Amino acid sequence: MTEAVVRVEGLGKKYLLQQRAEAGYARLSEQLMRAATAPWRRLTRPSDRIARKEFWALKDLSFEIGSGEVVGVIGRNGAGKSTLLKLLSRITEPTEGRIELCGRVASLLEVGTGFHPELTGRENIFLNGALLGMTRAEIRAKFDAIVAFAEVEQFLDTPVKRYSSGMYVRLAFAVAAHLDPEILIIDEVLAVGDAAFQKKCLGRMDEIARGGRTVLFVSHQMGTVAQLCSRCLYLEQGRLAADGPTEDVIPRYLTSGQAIGGVSNRTPDDAVTPDAPMWVVAARTTANDGEPQSDFLHTSQVTLRLALGRNDPAGEIPTQLVCTVAVQDHLGRRVLTTQCQPSEVGDFEADDELAMSLPAPLLAPGSYAFIVTLHTHAGEIFDRLSGVCPFTITDGGSRFARYRAGDLGCVLADCEWQLISAGDLVANRF
Repeated sequence: MTEAVVRVEGLGKKYLLQQRAEAGYARLSEQLMRAATAPWRRLTRPSDRIARKEFWALKDLSFEIGSGEVVGVIGRNGAGKSTLLKLLSRITEPTEGRIELCGRVASLLEVGTGFHPELTGRENIFLNGALLGMTRAEIRAKFDAIVAFAEVEQFLDTPVKRYSSGMYVRLAFAVAAHLDPEILIIDEVLAVGDAAFQKKCLGRMDEIARGGRTVLFVSHQMGTVAQLCSRCLYLEQGRLAADGPTEDVIPRYLTSGQAIGGVSNRTPDDAVTPDAPMWVVAARTTANDGEPQSDFLHTSQVTLRLALGRNDPAGEIPTQLVCTVAVQDHLGRRVLTTQCQPSEVGDFEADDELAMSLPAPLLAPGSYAFIVTLHTHAGEIFDRLSGVCPFTITDGGSRFARYRAGDLGCVLADCEWQLISAGDLVANRF
């Protein structure tokens, strides 16, 4: 490992959550009476005071990051990812532990941080450069590249408080990525930008990493993390659950807890149309042996199993009912779609399930999920689930293994190739 530029030892962050001893709602008269008697109650009943409960957003984190590493930080909402980045960015102080940073740090966290809202875009560029210790001449040398990357030339002398969230993020990323910090910290804020800008940002982060600088990147898009990061930190309930190569950590994250399943125990009230003739009760992905699984080799068959509920279990399935299943990638784009009419599959009994299997090899390595819709031919939707049963496809050693994730598109087609002897394409130009 190269020389460590980020060193974290026993890091912890504690917050105090305030909880009143008397919970619930009260009428206005009760609130007025309580306010009038508050001084007396504080003297005679100390237990009525606000109770404070400790909450550890992070606990016992220790790791090192070397120069030039691109490290992804993954985990579910509330796992402590953003808290960790705020501590590394020195926005907040740790409750315990130690952080050592070698070099200048530039961070791009939630929209609204890092810029002064009353200053113009031009002024904020120079302000951020000065905070990083750069001279005015050094900032001027980078100024044109920053403005061109952010695409905000005509708004450069407008206070940033009047910027849209997309404009703000474009300028904030351009500043952070072009002022040559030794450590670049980026949160999920890039999701605010459009697809074209996200692609440009990923390319810039790749350039920064190749230049020997360090990048920490938080994202819920596993395909992007797999493409950009060689190493991942997986946080779970404020603790470091895994630290290692991206191809090892992402499957562990996706197959942990509820991620391996999908949905279960849904009722008619959960459906788009409460009085629908059928709805999805449960869904999950399985391997060939029927066991729940969410990490598949590209040569393995992926099966989606659906348990469907019926308002009239004894009645026949409506012939006009259609089940549409689509596969979406990590950006939510539809990769493929398939349909069936449950009435044509067979006679459903009470515990029967509907199963759809994707042939293999089909999907390129990456992160995917399903969209399940029950509807009629006329377009009336009875039930719809988006982003359910997330799963990953990894390369098991094919001829495509040397390519980066994302370079192959989403589908690996087994096409027919042949040699045409004495072809006439060159002779007959058109």
